[in-house]
Amino acid sequence: MKNILSIAIASLIIGGAAQAQKSTKLDRSIRPKATAAPVINLGTPQTFTLDNGLQVFVVENHKLPQVSFSLSFDNDPVLEEEMKGYVDITGELMRTGTKNRTKDQLNEQIDFIGASFHTGSSGIYASSLKKHQEKILEIMSDVLMNPNFKQEELDKIKKQTISGIQTSKDSPDAIAGNVISSLLYGKKHPYGEISTEKSVESITLEKCNLYFNTYMKPNIAYLAVVGDITLAEAKPLVEKYLASWQKAEVPIHKYKAPLAPEKTQVAFVHKDGSTQSLINISYPLNLKNNNPDLIKAKVLSSILGGGSTSRLFLNIREKHGYTYGAYSSITPDELIGSFNASAKVRNEVTDSAVIQFMYELRRLLTEKVTETELQDIKNYMTGTFAYSLQDPQTIANFAINIAKYRLPSDYYSTYLKKISEVTVDDIKAVAEKYIKPENAYIVVVGDKSVSEKLLPFDADNKVNFYDNFGNDYVEALKPAPDGITYKTILENAIKAKYGMPSGKALTKKLSKIKDITTKMNASIQGQTIGVTKYQKAPNKFSMVMSMGSMVIQKQTFDGTVGKVSGMQGNKTMEGKELDEMKLNAVMFADLEYDKSGYKYTVLGVEPLDGKEAYKIEKISASGDKVFDWYDVATGFQVKTVSTETNEEMGGDFTVTGIFSDYKDVNGIKLPYKIIQIFGPQSLDMEVTSIEMNTKLGDDIFK
Repeated sequence: MKNILSIAIASLIIGGAAQAQKSTKLDRSIRPKATAAPVINLGTPQTFTLDNGLQVFVVENHKLPQVSFSLSFDNDPVLEEEMKGYVDITGELMRTGTKNRTKDQLNEQIDFIGASFHTGSSGIYASSLKKHQEKILEIMSDVLMNPNFKQEELDKIKKQTISGIQTSKDSPDAIAGNVISSLLYGKKHPYGEISTEKSVESITLEKCNLYFNTYMKPNIAYLAVVGDITLAEAKPLVEKYLASWQKAEVPIHKYKAPLAPEKTQVAFVHKDGSTQSLINISYPLNLKNNNPDLIKAKVLSSILGGGSTSRLFLNIREKHGYTYGAYSSITPDELIGSFNASAKVRNEVTDSAVIQFMYELRRLLTEKVTETELQDIKNYMTGTFAYSLQDPQTIANFAINIAKYRLPSDYYSTYLKKISEVTVDDIKAVAEKYIKPENAYIVVVGDKSVSEKLLPFDADNKVNFYDNFGNDYVEALKPAPDGITYKTILENAIKAKYGMPSGKALTKKLSKIKDITTKMNASIQGQTIGVTKYQKAPNKFSMVMSMGSMVIQKQTFDGTVGKVSGMQGNKTMEGKELDEMKLNAVMFADLEYDKSGYKYTVLGVEPLDGKEAYKIEKISASGDKVFDWYDVATGFQVKTVSTETNEEMGGDFTVTGIFSDYKDVNGIKLPYKIIQIFGPQSLDMEVTSIEMNTKLGDDIFK
């Protein structure tokens, strides 16, 4: 019956199409005319204001029995100076307990009702089933009015934050972000401040309490109540729990508006092991959210670099094949807006990619966009805007934006009409106003070998070098002392690790160790996983990564065959991957450095986290580079950087290993803290136990 019905419907469709063709012949060479912009009936959120100044917006949506409370603060950013990071940390501390609830009690009560609850320096978001709406609002009010920040919680958050900063040192995106912030806004502007290990370590509980008590006030706050609730229900609830929240005068801060550079400058950050360059072209813009140019500027930005049909994408990826994607954005802001265009490209085409970026920017100034381009983007923006209206939270956000940014009351109801009215001449006019290829910072993070090719793009024919935090780069690498060779460094590392130099005595000592089992707890993206590594003399290896009882991935090498199995399937190692496993599987591989096939070069002595370290470059027979650092004082290896290729992660990416907290295990000193950074991800591992000679069976390695 189902097939018959389908055939019948198909027949009707085909028959109807045939009849239509008889009456009207379709000319596909004629582009359909754009229809008039649809009228958007957003509805008006119901509003009320408490005596303490809290503005409340209620949006009813009775499709699901859920209610959300979204609180946002409208305060000026502050200069955090030597304690940069305390504002964000204050937002995290809000979730760590109140005078009435410990952190555990808070978490238990939220989990018990199946609610979502998030805090930050800009506000709080809470959501629950309708039957728990009063409970979750009561919890929110307790967090807002009865904070109880504790030193031990601050210390935990600081530790996590510092770990994130350490990880970001090897992230090209984070590095570029730091440098752009520093160049665009300057260190004396809140947008130009950068958190460092030192600034986070300096943060005090007193500073966090002061910020909370000064800026978290109802008279600068907006509350959106969205979901299966009416104004008649919401108002008494909000009054019950938030009317006693005390208002206060909140400081207002003014800052000098940053200006675009008088002429284009090239800024470069060298990153060891980079096989690609991150290019970022940026400058500040005087563009606020209530600027009448904003909608036109958004259309312009979409044409230039808003997606896979934009000019940058079609040119730099599709036409030239330099990158996986090239994008741009124009971002408004109440203090100062910005322009940004970026892509990650292969080293050898860095300068060629910059040429194409500048070509597309200048083309917007000299040529009008086509009617087809403009109409396609307007159609896309109309569709995405209409889609966003499916979320009732969007309606609430629109109402808050109108109040916060002093927008016309019909700003969003006439949004599509405004888009439809944008003309080719409008795009040319806003391009001339906001596209500044001759007043931009061209920031590149990559291998310094490509920096000389960027000289022509700098107005002064000069490339300025910066460190990871946007400071002027000072060449820190100095020559190694006379007599220091790669052998002296590696032999010193062997002595530090094994307690004696390489030789017969060490060989005899290590021959007594038949197997090693290392267990670690690791965290990645807030998730905790277990890692167990098995090694058996001379060259058998296995590593199991699991979450609870579920194995995420397992690697094995039985001395000949290497395998990888996990959630994405099973495979047998081949080629380069297998060769690397053969080297790494040797239980004491560091003793066989001269048999590894690497060519070693001592690059010099470099500061690393406040200590001096020897830096060695290793080049394999296939030309792959690895950089290793060894602490000058202790001899221990403290860092390694290499480059891996993985198409699933977008091609080449840098892998960094950081080793610390060496402890003695049966006369061998091994690192108990290991950080592995691969691409944008970081795996922080803490060793919980290391056991030797447990008589491991061979089945573990198959």
